[in-house]
Amino acid sequence: MAKRTPSKAKKSRTPTTSVATSVETVGVETAIARPSHEAIARRAYELYLSRGADHGGHEHDWLAAERELATLN
Repeated sequence: MAKRTPSKAKKSRTPTTSVATSVETVGVETAIARPSHEAIARRAYELYLSRGADHGGHEHDWLAAERELATLN
């Protein structure tokens, strides 16, 4: 009878570690309502016009509009 040698198992290329995730809910879930892109754009345009339609402040206008609208919700 021939002697059997143990075969070497092929190594898997995919990791075998598993990551467990869980979400814990404490109390009442709250959703943060974000202003829509359209609402932010409209308010940023109003800010742009209010400062004399001067070019170069679009990022400031956008961020200010986001901030204003977020505090209203």
